[in-house]
Amino acid sequence: MLLSESWLRSFVDASLDADTLSHRLTMAGLEVEDVCTAAPAFTQVVVGHIVDVSPHPDADRLRVCKVDDGSGELLQIVCGAPNAAVGLKVPVAQVGAELPGGLAIGPVKMRGVASAGMLCSAKELGLSDENAGLLELAPDSEPGADIRTLLDLDDVVFELKMTPNRADCLSVLGVAREVSALTGAPLQQPDFSPVPVSIDDTLKVKVEAPDLCGRFVGRVIRGVNARAATPEWMKRRLERSGQRSLSALVDISNYVMLELGRPSHIFDLDKVTGELEIRWGRDGEELELLSGKVVKVDASVGVIASAGKAESLAGIMGGEDTAVTLETSNIYLESAFWWPEAIMGRARHYKFNSDASHRYERGVDFEHIVEHVERISALILEICGGDAGPVDDQKIKVPAREPVKMRLARCHRILGVGVSADEVTQIFERLGFSFEYSDGVFTVVPPSFRFDIRIEEDLIEEVARIYGFERIPDVPPRARASMRIEAESLRGPHALRAAVAALDYQEVINFSFVEERWEHDYHGNADPIRLLNPIASQLSVMRSSLIGGLLANIEHNAKHRQSRVRVFELGRVFKRDTSVPDADLSVAGVAQPTFLSGAAWGPANPEQWGVPNRAVDFFDVKRDVETLFGVQAQALRFVAVEHPALHPGRSARIEIQGSVAGYIGEVHPKWLQDFDLHGAPVVFELNTQFLSHVGLPEVLPQSRQPIVQRDLAFWVDSSTNYQQLVDTLNSTVRNHENLGIVKEIRLFDIWREHPDAKEQSMALRFWLQDPKATLDEATVEKSMQQLLQALVDAHNVRQRA
Repeated sequence: MLLSESWLRSFVDASLDADTLSHRLTMAGLEVEDVCTAAPAFTQVVVGHIVDVSPHPDADRLRVCKVDDGSGELLQIVCGAPNAAVGLKVPVAQVGAELPGGLAIGPVKMRGVASAGMLCSAKELGLSDENAGLLELAPDSEPGADIRTLLDLDDVVFELKMTPNRADCLSVLGVAREVSALTGAPLQQPDFSPVPVSIDDTLKVKVEAPDLCGRFVGRVIRGVNARAATPEWMKRRLERSGQRSLSALVDISNYVMLELGRPSHIFDLDKVTGELEIRWGRDGEELELLSGKVVKVDASVGVIASAGKAESLAGIMGGEDTAVTLETSNIYLESAFWWPEAIMGRARHYKFNSDASHRYERGVDFEHIVEHVERISALILEICGGDAGPVDDQKIKVPAREPVKMRLARCHRILGVGVSADEVTQIFERLGFSFEYSDGVFTVVPPSFRFDIRIEEDLIEEVARIYGFERIPDVPPRARASMRIEAESLRGPHALRAAVAALDYQEVINFSFVEERWEHDYHGNADPIRLLNPIASQLSVMRSSLIGGLLANIEHNAKHRQSRVRVFELGRVFKRDTSVPDADLSVAGVAQPTFLSGAAWGPANPEQWGVPNRAVDFFDVKRDVETLFGVQAQALRFVAVEHPALHPGRSARIEIQGSVAGYIGEVHPKWLQDFDLHGAPVVFELNTQFLSHVGLPEVLPQSRQPIVQRDLAFWVDSSTNYQQLVDTLNSTVRNHENLGIVKEIRLFDIWREHPDAKEQSMALRFWLQDPKATLDEATVEKSMQQLLQALVDAHNVRQRA
């Protein structure tokens, strides 16, 4: 349910900001799923008055408008909207304005005619999806007035997720009652004063099914103007509640339903041929609904009928035959209490839902129907005019409000906190409950709008909600528990999954049985472990790698028009290994290590305006692998090797402390034809034994001394790679105490005259810092010379001039 903050504050003006209010509501059981402003951000949009319109000299569809924006000088703006006319008040985006979507407004020329600003439609301001023309403002709008202030566009809209038992909160009044109870702020209800009765006309109504309708209220109103315009304030509140404005009569009915939770229906009185009958449907009856759908009625559905013909589905939706139109002048307004059991599931039976049935099947206030009908009547007379007849109130049978007892001691035991009797009294008073307190027991009569108060625990829940769940202390259990302490460096499979998922990969689970061709092509396994009784002919061997399954996942997604896929799998693989004994958790001759494999294909980043689109590459996935290893990433070595599944020259073996941890690289081009992919996925496969134990970060004191940066550029043989250079530098730093000031080394430039050049230029950047003293130039220069000399001695580099 969408709820406007300004509308809510017209009922109860609590001294809380929107964020705090949403938190309080959520903690009280009315979950606020989203909080947003009524309109997206934009600037410098004001009211403009079109004082002159002339044709564009070079474009048939454009017109040149003179607009008064309150600045004292008329603006010349070229506009193509069909409704641009003299005298119209419209939004004007002035020069320098920024509209939703980042559109900046500046002076331009359109077909040779200067245009200083822009006349805006509702869609261009993000207020609506309609783009038929300029947004027409009220004729009394002052030129130059800020549109956000004029239309209250900084209003906040809450999106509430209601539980099925809280039908009383499916309205602004219902939520306002909650806010009043939570904050103590006074509740201001609308005026329910009876409207003047100027005619004696009534419509006879016969309730034949008391198990369908417990109370029926109606009144005749003649001489209404159905073509009257719905007030802007009402349209605005309806739109922010997710309702589209249709006509004045329909809008008023919808408005009161949202305001008070009171569904109602308005009949065109001239189309009603006889008295109204409230009864169950009859087999064979048909009814065309307001939605245009024709439904067949049976004895399980309630109807409002006239002259033996069903005219409306009771409590669900009205019929087309008696619907009000712009030609309507005489109406019959009705609202009723329909038993929830008589409405439940009926709309879903016809495969639709309505706002009325959503409320009636949960229970609607049966005590204040007359007051609510008076509210609807007052709005109709105010907006559409007319003469009202007397209210016809038929009370057949309404629910009995059985008292519910709550023992204070039981409340304390359930909540674990001693809420005093005085506090409980205040809570029940704020909630509008009628109650008595005697000998530690509260006897509460639930109000007519609360259908969820039936047992003692319901009242205890009310106390907990209003008292505040956050005020209930977290009392630890008294039972002694001996906890096992796991090593902080241990990382289990769930933590590994979370770590990979945090890198924007989605987990997949594939069969451990794969095609024999996969084992040969992607892993070079000429002797896979075969199944004696495969579940399918193509799933005949056990996998020794996870790569094949991931490539099949990418192929499936690509065929279903997914342009970006990032998947991973954590699972066992199966390899022949004669050293494995037969034991409880192992099979003789079969090694079953757990591998973590991932694959990325498509754009490196999700499509967006702020980052250029590029395909994922080797280094993107290499960064992900290094992130998984955490502080151990410094010990990783990526050694260029060939792998059956990977592209030669674009693949590497991952080593850590001399052991093979896995592989990474682009998929071999010849396998892309098998999967019909337009680009090469980048895959990695890691043995989890190297990921399960990670080193802990070392905490060092923060140095207060400044960092010094120095760059070193040199020529080196093209066969020398960066890893060799940085290994030499790190070894030099470790072996010389005075070089402890070197904190970080990074490569930032590499250049070759041509691809086959024998030498390449490389540039490294060094960060130096002494934790105790500010570095002087001599110390920095000496350190850089030591590092350069180490590179000269080990790799015969030449410093660039």
